[in-house]
Amino acid sequence: MKRREFLLGSGAAAGALGLGGFGLAASSGAQDLVIQPASFRFREQMTTGMVSLSPNAPPPVLYGRQGEVMKLPVHNATADYTAMHWHGLRIPNGMDGVPYLTQMPMGADEVFNYEFTPPDAGTYWYHPHCMTMEQMAHGLTGVMVIAEPEDPGFDADQVINLRDFRLDEEGAFLPAYTARGAARSGTFGNVLTANWLDSPSYEHPAGGLVRLRVVNTDTTRIYKLHLEGTEARIIAWDGHPVEIEVQMPSAKGPMLVGPGQRIDFAVTMPPEEGKTVDLIAKIPGQKHRIMAQLRAVGQSLSRDLRELKPLPLNPVAKPDLANAELHEFVFGWTPEGGAPNDGFCGSLGYSFWSINRTPWPGDAAKDVGPLATLEMGKSYILRLRNESPNLHPIHLHGLAFVPLRSNLRKLPPLMTDTMLLLKDEVAEIALVADNPGDWAFHCHVIEHQKTGLTGYIRVV
Repeated sequence: MKRREFLLGSGAAAGALGLGGFGLAASSGAQDLVIQPASFRFREQMTTGMVSLSPNAPPPVLYGRQGEVMKLPVHNATADYTAMHWHGLRIPNGMDGVPYLTQMPMGADEVFNYEFTPPDAGTYWYHPHCMTMEQMAHGLTGVMVIAEPEDPGFDADQVINLRDFRLDEEGAFLPAYTARGAARSGTFGNVLTANWLDSPSYEHPAGGLVRLRVVNTDTTRIYKLHLEGTEARIIAWDGHPVEIEVQMPSAKGPMLVGPGQRIDFAVTMPPEEGKTVDLIAKIPGQKHRIMAQLRAVGQSLSRDLRELKPLPLNPVAKPDLANAELHEFVFGWTPEGGAPNDGFCGSLGYSFWSINRTPWPGDAAKDVGPLATLEMGKSYILRLRNESPNLHPIHLHGLAFVPLRSNLRKLPPLMTDTMLLLKDEVAEIALVADNPGDWAFHCHVIEHQKTGLTGYIRVV
């Protein structure tokens, strides 16, 4: 599809243009974002060829407030095409940042003025949805914090962005993907980082209450996480406040956190200065690894978790299960192996995966219909069947859903946008189709997404 054809023929693009879309400089009050080449020192030698929003640092945490307009003009200062997606935010379809589906890819030196009002508070993140594998693997993943209208009462807030990089001994990038990896669990990085750093330590008030926001923005890795050295509880999952008590993970029972998923912990800092709270990952073939530390400093504030009130719930409609319509989706390999047509947005050259046994023909393929059409305001149950031996974090744009049941485990009813499907798992999720548009629906192991395990759901 050509750029002119898309802009003249797409209702989503027309909506985007009406809200800003392609244009010139940002209006007042905007957070200007420039996608640009970057470099960073992970090892002795500088790593070049990175992609970020600054020339020598990770993409920043973007801050907004629930119910208030955010203006985020994105300027593409790279030679590649791109588009920015705001993962987990239930915003208008034209602002969702999916190439050929909601907007045309941004060429070099183009600006797209994203503008939206977040309906939900919580922890979210952003990443490109065009040249997705290359740009994400080279650094372009950042966290978004949407604050509640009222202060929830913490003494400090700490964001931890977990992600790998795949580098050789000289610090140069290795290929971001492999055919073998794409057809299996994905291609893993060998430099594990938190906020682009190796086991960083952050100082917070001794005896204080810290909101710890842990975000997995990796292209592949499913983390097994737990905390040590503190009393803590889980207060939000994938942006949304929890309504039940969620069991804290432990060394023997770590929590699986797939690409795209987020956990908010309320953490009590140790009362003694110098003591630490450790975020620990269980890595295959390695000892438990400290991904990041919170270090207590100063005199103890002597705070207690019981001082915190529950976070206010986000305004997400609860599905009417008694009248919900069922749709089924099968995730697995594909018998077809042709390369997808991704237009300006970069292809891995293979099709290994499928939804309902049909691989995604590519972002730029013409006449591709939705996987399902949902009626605005109605409730639905989606049955997700994983017929492969690999895990798949299934992400649905623009909508929030609640897990109902699984053939393998008990699922806590935590509102979410990303469901980690286990090997041979059949899970059911429920939602209200309350946001009109075409919403991408895909695995967030990016090699799976780019080799067939993607599609979209239409809400009309």
